[in-house]
Amino acid sequence: MVSEDRSSPVVCVNLWYDVGSRHEPAGQTGFAHLFEHLMFEGSVHVTKTEHMRLVQGNGGSLNATTNPDRTNYFETMPSEHLELALWLEADRMGGLVPALTQETLDNQREVVKNERRQRYENVPYGDAWLRLLELLYPPGHPYHHATIGSMEDLNAASLDTFKAFHQQYYAPNNCVLTVAGDAGKDEVFALAAKYFGALAPVAGIPPAPSSHLAGPAKTPARETVTAAVPAPRIYLSHRTHPFGTAGYDAITVLATILGNGRGSRLYQRLADGKRIAQPDYIGSYGVDLAHAPAPLIITATAKDGVDVAELEEGLAEVVASLVTEPVTEEELSRAKALLTTAWWRSLSTVGGRADTLGRYATQFGDPATVAYRLPQWLAVTADDVTTAAAYALKPESRVTLTYLPEGEE
Repeated sequence: MVSEDRSSPVVCVNLWYDVGSRHEPAGQTGFAHLFEHLMFEGSVHVTKTEHMRLVQGNGGSLNATTNPDRTNYFETMPSEHLELALWLEADRMGGLVPALTQETLDNQREVVKNERRQRYENVPYGDAWLRLLELLYPPGHPYHHATIGSMEDLNAASLDTFKAFHQQYYAPNNCVLTVAGDAGKDEVFALAAKYFGALAPVAGIPPAPSSHLAGPAKTPARETVTAAVPAPRIYLSHRTHPFGTAGYDAITVLATILGNGRGSRLYQRLADGKRIAQPDYIGSYGVDLAHAPAPLIITATAKDGVDVAELEEGLAEVVASLVTEPVTEEELSRAKALLTTAWWRSLSTVGGRADTLGRYATQFGDPATVAYRLPQWLAVTADDVTTAAAYALKPESRVTLTYLPEGEE
C-alpha cells in the first residue's frame, strides 16, 4: 500500500511479515527473532553487510524488530533511492536461503546469545518480561515464551531447519509492503511488480497455534527473585483483552490514568503522597498483543528503607481504587489528551505512518481500520474504565513478580 506525502523528499519502505514468536513450534523458539539478524547477512545478489552499506551510504537508515505477533523490516531513504530499497527487500525475501551458510548461522547464533546476556541476563530486572510471560500464559500457549527464545533450541537446530522456516514464512503472500512518503501509487506499484512480482507465493503457510484464552486468569500467580538489583521492585500484571477490541481500548485509557506521568494515580499516591515509590520508576502500560488477552503491566520500585510488602500493599490499593473510586472528568480528559498527542506523534513521520498502516493491514486485514483507533479511545467513558478494571484487575487473576536485592529476604 502507498501513503503519499510530498512534503519532503523522503520515503519509508516497511514490510510486515506475519510471523513472530507465536508461530514457532516446539523446539524452534527464537527462530523468528534470529531471522531478524540473518536477513542483514546477505542474499543472492547482496553480499554480507552490503544491505546496510547500501542504505546508509545513500543517506538512509534501517532496522528490524520482532515481537510475538510479527517481524518487520524498514528503511527510510531519500526518495530518489526508493527503487534501491525495494530491490534490497525483494532480494532478501526471495534470495536469502541460497546465500545462507553454516558460518553465517553460527555467527548470528552467537550474536543472539550475546544479546540475551546484554538485554536480559546481565541487566537489573532485565528478565522481568521473560518471567511475566511464563506466569501470564500457560505452557504451550503461543505467548508463553519470549521472542529471544531458547538458546538450547537455537543451538540444536540445523541449517536446513532454519532454511525451511524462512521458506515457509518469508513469502509475498505472507507479507504486507507499505511505502510512505515522497512517492506515488503508480510508481510504487510498478516497482513492486518489477521486483516482487516474480517471487512465487508459498502454499499452505501454517497458521499460528491456537491462542484462545477465556479472558483473565482464574488463580493468582507469584514469583520472587533475589538478584543483583539496586532496590526492591514489584510488577503486577493481568491478562485483559486482545489489542484492537473495545475492551482493550478501555484498558489503554485505564493504563494512562493509572500510571502515565506525574498526574497519574500511581504517581500522585505512591511517589508524591505516601513517598514509598521512586518517582522515576513507577507506571503502567499495556502490551499490544492482538491474538489473545493482552497484558497490562503495573510496576513500582521501592524508595530506600521501604519494605517491599508496604509497596505491594500500596500498589494493590491504587489498582483497587479504579473500581471503588470513579474516574474523574479531569483524569479522563488528561488521559485522552496524552493518547491523542502520542497518536499523532506516531503518525508524524513517514516511518511511523508506514509501520502503523502495515500493522493494521496485517493484523486486521484492512489498513483503513487505523482511522478508528483514536476515535475509539476518545469514546471511552469513565464507566467504561470502571467496568474494565472490575473485569480485568481482580486480585485472583493477578500475577505478582517481586525483585529483591541480594541479601534481603
